[in-house]
Order: sequence, then C-alpha cells, then structure tokens
Amino acid sequence: MSQGDKDKYTDKQKRKAEHIEDGYEKRGVSHDEAERRAWATVNKQDGGGRKGGSGDSA
Repeated sequence: MSQGDKDKYTDKQKRKAEHIEDGYEKRGVSHDEAERRAWATVNKQDGGGRKGGSGDSA
C-alpha cells in the first residue's frame, strides 16, 4: 500500500477498498490514484479504521 499503515482496518474494510480500487482501475484510473480514492471512500463510509474502545490502547 502506498501510504500509511492499514493495520487498523478490519478485513472487511480492506476487501471493500480492494474492490473499489479494482473498479477505478477498470475505468482507466492509475493504480496509485485508484488506491487513494478507494481508501478515501472507505474512510468516508466507515469513519476510518478500528476505533479504540474502553480499555483498548489503539
């Protein structure tokens, strides 16, 4: 992945981003731009990675 550590994301969010990225690439968007847009979409829809709960040091 080009930027940032994606460890805080759930497997479902990672799969969603990959699917979105593939869709952008099929429409002719470069890989880097498709990846950026995909993660921006996941962040907007899901509010980012895992949230630290009570007692969670995330």
